[in-house]
Amino acid sequence: MTIRVLIVDDQIMVREGFSVLLNAMPDIEVVGEAVNGREAVSKVAELAPDVVLMDIRMPELNGIDATREIVAADGGAKVLVLTTFDLDEYVYQALRAGASGFLLKDASARQLADGVRVVAAGEALLAPTVTRRLITEFSKLSETPRPAAMTQVADLTERETEVLVLIAQGLSNAEIASHLVVAESTIKTHVSRVLVKLGLRDRTQAAVFAYEARLVTPS
Repeated sequence: MTIRVLIVDDQIMVREGFSVLLNAMPDIEVVGEAVNGREAVSKVAELAPDVVLMDIRMPELNGIDATREIVAADGGAKVLVLTTFDLDEYVYQALRAGASGFLLKDASARQLADGVRVVAAGEALLAPTVTRRLITEFSKLSETPRPAAMTQVADLTERETEVLVLIAQGLSNAEIASHLVVAESTIKTHVSRVLVKLGLRDRTQAAVFAYEARLVTPS
Protein backbone atom coordinates (compact mmCIF):
# COMPACT_ATOMS: atom_id res chain seq x y z
CA MET A 1 0.00 0.00 0.00
CA THR A 2 1.35 3.43 -0.93
CA ILE A 3 1.79 5.90 1.94
CA ARG A 4 0.22 9.26 1.08
CA VAL A 5 2.16 12.26 2.41
CA LEU A 6 1.38 15.97 2.76
CA ILE A 7 4.40 18.29 3.21
CA VAL A 8 3.83 21.46 5.24
CA ASP A 9 6.58 24.09 5.36
CA ASP A 10 6.76 27.79 4.53
CA GLN A 11 10.10 27.34 2.74
CA ILE A 12 9.72 26.23 -0.86
CA MET A 13 13.17 24.64 -0.99
CA VAL A 14 12.32 22.40 1.97
CA ARG A 15 9.02 21.34 0.43
CA GLU A 16 10.51 20.63 -2.98
CA GLY A 17 13.52 18.83 -1.55
CA PHE A 18 11.43 16.52 0.63
CA SER A 19 8.99 15.97 -2.20
CA VAL A 20 11.73 14.81 -4.57
CA LEU A 21 13.25 12.49 -1.95
CA LEU A 22 9.95 10.90 -0.95
CA ASN A 23 8.53 10.52 -4.46
CA ALA A 24 11.64 8.55 -5.33
CA MET A 25 10.47 5.85 -2.91
CA PRO A 26 8.29 3.12 -4.45
CA ASP A 27 5.95 2.94 -1.45
CA ILE A 28 5.52 6.68 -0.78
CA GLU A 29 3.62 9.35 -2.71
CA VAL A 30 3.57 13.08 -1.95
CA VAL A 31 -0.05 14.04 -2.58
CA GLY A 32 0.24 17.72 -1.75
CA GLU A 33 2.08 20.63 -0.17
CA ALA A 34 1.02 23.48 2.13
CA VAL A 35 2.77 26.73 3.02
CA ASN A 36 1.24 27.26 6.46
CA GLY A 37 -0.82 25.55 9.13
CA ARG A 38 -4.15 26.89 7.94
CA GLU A 39 -3.61 25.52 4.45
CA ALA A 40 -2.41 22.26 5.99
CA VAL A 41 -5.68 21.74 7.88
CA SER A 42 -7.64 22.40 4.70
CA LYS A 43 -5.54 20.06 2.58
CA VAL A 44 -5.67 17.25 5.12
CA ALA A 45 -9.47 17.36 4.87
CA GLU A 46 -9.28 17.48 1.09
CA LEU A 47 -6.52 14.94 0.37
CA ALA A 48 -6.76 12.53 3.35
CA PRO A 49 -3.00 11.86 3.64
CA ASP A 50 -1.65 9.09 5.84
CA VAL A 51 1.24 11.21 7.14
CA VAL A 52 1.70 14.98 7.45
CA LEU A 53 5.26 16.32 7.56
CA MET A 54 4.67 19.43 9.66
CA ASP A 55 6.97 22.40 10.20
CA ILE A 56 6.41 24.20 13.51
CA ARG A 57 7.17 27.85 12.93
CA MET A 58 4.94 29.12 10.14
CA PRO A 59 2.77 32.20 9.45
CA GLU A 60 -1.02 32.34 9.83
CA LEU A 61 -1.29 29.12 11.85
CA ASN A 62 1.74 27.47 13.43
CA GLY A 63 2.44 23.76 13.33
CA ILE A 64 1.37 23.16 16.92
CA ASP A 65 -2.12 24.61 16.46
CA ALA A 66 -2.42 22.98 13.04
CA THR A 67 -1.51 19.62 14.55
CA ARG A 68 -4.12 20.07 17.26
CA GLU A 69 -6.83 20.79 14.65
CA ILE A 70 -5.80 17.88 12.44
CA VAL A 71 -5.82 15.43 15.35
CA ALA A 72 -9.16 16.77 16.62
CA ALA A 73 -10.69 16.15 13.18
CA ASP A 74 -9.79 12.46 13.71
CA GLY A 75 -9.29 11.74 10.03
CA GLY A 76 -6.53 9.24 10.64
CA ALA A 77 -3.62 11.39 9.45
CA LYS A 78 -0.46 11.02 11.55
CA VAL A 79 1.62 14.16 12.10
CA LEU A 80 5.40 13.96 11.93
CA VAL A 81 6.93 17.21 13.15
CA LEU A 82 9.90 18.72 11.31
CA THR A 83 12.40 20.68 13.37
CA THR A 84 15.86 22.17 13.02
CA PHE A 85 16.91 21.35 16.59
CA ASP A 86 16.26 18.10 18.46
CA LEU A 87 15.75 20.02 21.72
CA ASP A 88 13.30 22.56 20.36
CA GLU A 89 10.80 23.29 23.15
CA TYR A 90 8.04 23.66 20.57
CA VAL A 91 8.45 20.01 19.60
CA TYR A 92 7.28 18.91 23.03
CA GLN A 93 4.25 21.16 22.70
CA ALA A 94 3.54 19.57 19.32
CA LEU A 95 3.72 16.10 20.87
CA ARG A 96 1.20 17.19 23.50
CA ALA A 97 -0.99 18.53 20.69
CA GLY A 98 -1.10 15.08 19.10
CA ALA A 99 1.96 14.72 16.88
CA SER A 100 3.18 11.15 16.50
CA GLY A 101 6.88 11.99 16.52
CA PHE A 102 9.49 14.32 15.14
CA LEU A 103 12.25 14.36 12.57
CA LEU A 104 15.22 16.69 12.10
CA LYS A 105 15.22 18.68 8.88
CA ASP A 106 18.77 17.56 8.11
CA ALA A 107 17.72 13.90 8.10
CA SER A 108 19.02 11.78 5.25
CA ALA A 109 16.71 10.52 2.51
CA ARG A 110 16.67 7.10 4.16
CA GLN A 111 15.87 8.53 7.61
CA LEU A 112 13.10 10.66 6.12
CA ALA A 113 11.51 7.72 4.31
CA ASP A 114 11.91 5.40 7.30
CA GLY A 115 10.38 8.02 9.57
CA VAL A 116 7.33 8.31 7.34
CA ARG A 117 6.97 4.52 7.24
CA VAL A 118 7.30 4.17 11.01
CA VAL A 119 4.67 6.79 11.74
CA ALA A 120 2.31 5.45 9.08
CA ALA A 121 2.57 2.01 10.68
CA GLY A 122 1.66 3.41 14.09
CA GLU A 123 5.08 2.83 15.66
CA ALA A 124 5.25 6.42 16.76
CA LEU A 125 8.48 6.78 18.70
CA LEU A 126 11.21 7.78 16.28
CA ALA A 127 14.82 7.40 17.37
CA PRO A 128 13.78 6.45 20.93
CA THR A 129 16.92 7.77 22.64
CA VAL A 130 16.50 11.23 21.08
CA THR A 131 12.73 11.33 21.56
CA ARG A 132 13.10 10.20 25.18
CA ARG A 133 15.64 12.97 25.81
CA LEU A 134 13.31 15.57 24.32
CA ILE A 135 10.29 14.41 26.29
CA THR A 136 12.31 14.23 29.49
CA GLU A 137 13.68 17.74 29.03
CA PHE A 138 10.46 19.50 28.14
CA SER A 139 8.03 17.62 30.32
CA LYS A 140 9.52 19.89 32.97
CA LEU A 141 7.57 22.70 31.32
CA SER A 142 4.21 21.04 31.87
CA GLU A 143 1.96 21.10 34.93
CA THR A 144 3.25 18.69 37.56
CA PRO A 145 1.36 16.40 37.67
CA ARG A 146 -1.91 16.71 35.76
CA PRO A 147 -4.80 15.71 38.06
CA ALA A 148 -6.79 14.25 35.14
CA ALA A 149 -3.84 12.07 34.18
CA MET A 150 -3.52 10.78 37.72
CA THR A 151 -7.21 9.83 37.73
CA GLN A 152 -6.91 7.94 34.43
CA VAL A 153 -3.92 5.95 35.68
CA ALA A 154 -6.21 4.38 38.29
CA ASP A 155 -8.08 2.66 35.45
CA LEU A 156 -4.99 0.69 34.42
CA THR A 157 -4.01 -2.68 35.78
CA GLU A 158 -0.63 -3.08 37.47
CA ARG A 159 0.83 -4.75 34.38
CA GLU A 160 -0.61 -2.10 32.04
CA THR A 161 0.96 0.61 34.20
CA GLU A 162 4.27 -1.21 34.05
CA VAL A 163 4.07 -1.41 30.26
CA LEU A 164 3.21 2.31 30.06
CA VAL A 165 6.30 3.20 32.07
CA LEU A 166 8.50 1.12 29.78
CA ILE A 167 6.97 2.79 26.71
CA ALA A 168 7.88 6.15 28.22
CA GLN A 169 11.43 4.94 28.67
CA GLY A 170 11.63 4.41 24.91
CA LEU A 171 11.47 0.61 24.80
CA SER A 172 10.02 -1.18 21.77
CA ASN A 173 7.45 -3.97 22.11
CA ALA A 174 10.20 -6.56 21.68
CA GLU A 175 12.34 -4.92 24.38
CA ILE A 176 9.39 -4.69 26.78
CA ALA A 177 8.57 -8.35 26.15
CA SER A 178 12.17 -9.32 26.91
CA HIS A 179 12.20 -7.18 30.05
CA LEU A 180 8.96 -8.66 31.38
CA VAL A 181 9.72 -12.17 30.06
CA VAL A 182 6.49 -12.52 28.12
CA ALA A 183 5.55 -12.93 24.45
CA GLU A 184 5.68 -9.86 22.22
CA SER A 185 2.07 -10.51 21.19
CA THR A 186 1.10 -10.14 24.86
CA ILE A 187 2.80 -6.75 25.01
CA LYS A 188 0.99 -5.62 21.85
CA THR A 189 -2.28 -6.48 23.57
CA HIS A 190 -1.30 -4.54 26.69
CA VAL A 191 -0.24 -1.52 24.62
CA SER A 192 -3.55 -1.52 22.74
CA ARG A 193 -5.51 -1.68 26.00
CA VAL A 194 -3.47 1.15 27.50
CA LEU A 195 -4.14 3.38 24.49
CA VAL A 196 -7.87 2.61 24.54
CA LYS A 197 -8.27 3.14 28.29
CA LEU A 198 -6.38 6.44 28.23
CA GLY A 199 -7.92 7.65 24.98
CA LEU A 200 -4.52 8.06 23.32
CA ARG A 201 -3.59 7.80 19.63
CA ASP A 202 -0.19 6.15 19.79
CA ARG A 203 2.98 5.35 21.74
CA THR A 204 4.29 8.90 21.65
CA GLN A 205 1.11 10.17 23.29
CA ALA A 206 1.44 7.37 25.84
CA ALA A 207 5.00 8.44 26.65
CA VAL A 208 3.96 12.07 27.12
CA PHE A 209 1.05 10.96 29.29
CA ALA A 210 3.37 8.89 31.51
CA TYR A 211 5.59 11.90 32.14
CA GLU A 212 2.67 14.20 32.84
CA ALA A 213 1.14 11.68 35.26
CA ARG A 214 4.59 11.46 36.87
CA LEU A 215 4.80 7.71 36.40
CA VAL A 216 8.22 8.59 35.04
CA THR A 217 10.17 11.46 36.55
CA PRO A 218 12.40 13.64 34.33
CA SER A 219 16.05 13.26 35.24
